[in-house]
Amino acid sequence: MNSIHSVKFADYVAHLHALKEDNRLRSLKPRAGVDFASNDYLALASAPRMKMAVCAALQAGTPIGAGGSRLLRGNCEEHESLEAEAARFFGAETALFFGGGYVANFALLTTLPQRGDLLVHDSLVHASIHEGARAGRADFRISPHNDPQSVESTIRDWRAKGRTGRVWIVVESLYSMDGDFAPLEDLVAIADRYDAFLIVDEAHATGVYGEQGRGLTAPYEGRENLLVVHTCGKALGAAGALVTASSALRDFMVNRCRPFIFATAPSPLMAVAVREALLILQEEPERQQRLAKLVAFTHQQISERVRRSPSDSQIVPYIVGDNSRAMRLASALQARGFDIRGIRPPTVPAGTARLRISLTLNVGEDDVRAMLDALFEETRGWPR
Repeated sequence: MNSIHSVKFADYVAHLHALKEDNRLRSLKPRAGVDFASNDYLALASAPRMKMAVCAALQAGTPIGAGGSRLLRGNCEEHESLEAEAARFFGAETALFFGGGYVANFALLTTLPQRGDLLVHDSLVHASIHEGARAGRADFRISPHNDPQSVESTIRDWRAKGRTGRVWIVVESLYSMDGDFAPLEDLVAIADRYDAFLIVDEAHATGVYGEQGRGLTAPYEGRENLLVVHTCGKALGAAGALVTASSALRDFMVNRCRPFIFATAPSPLMAVAVREALLILQEEPERQQRLAKLVAFTHQQISERVRRSPSDSQIVPYIVGDNSRAMRLASALQARGFDIRGIRPPTVPAGTARLRISLTLNVGEDDVRAMLDALFEETRGWPR
């Protein structure tokens, strides 16, 4: 039996061995240590208000599971209440709730851009956007990171060839591995100039930036040519994703989006949790303020130790380069009580393996200071 299995799985085992040789073999690890790894930026995942909202909904009869897709019996009052509140909160015409950010991005890009259209996306966008572009109908191009001039020249060259389809530009507002921001003002102007649609993934900005945590797209929400993905599993402390868009595009997705039509609806309890998170953003602005203060403190502490901080956001990359070295550094910090994870290709470009340090309200200034002390002790003598 073992020999049969070894033959049957030989290709998979060989692939895993190759990953191990390249120091890219992954495995699941339990939570341990002080949280510098999660995306629970506002510490809402375990917030008492979130727990009480879900418990109250259960006691009031809200089902745990939806029991079907939204177009069957799975469309619950909780989903519709969340979508209405989200549209109002973000300043959009409508919102549509998906089970997660990955499926939301994939759903948008395999549903809305059509044959004959052009899709231009930033090189460092989430994997779900890369996958959606490849699986979709539109021709697509990858633009160098945060280079609006390249985006514009790509569109201009495409139009010069007589192409008349729609143009779709896809970016993140805050990039998940580098912690830098997209030039949204420039991209909005390009979208307007070329009658293009702009899709912005706000996964790491929703709840953290903008008035009351409305995100970096807040000044532009409500525009007909803007679609925004507000992930609910990071700063909002729950799960799922809200897509804000015009009513016409929302209706089209309800009718033509296969990942929406054929998927069981998200748990109504999760819709309750997300709606409570939106209320917390409005009623407890001190969470956003405390995080901003912690981020500023951290970057000041880094700048005192090295020439400058590698980012300006709550995502702090520490570039190591070599896969093995990055993982050894992560293990050393974990052994000292800090939950910091190493990130390797293909999540990041080859040669840029790193630590991804995430700042959340699950830690305080003393934790940050101790973590940085440990980091720079472990890397003493390394080039800066």
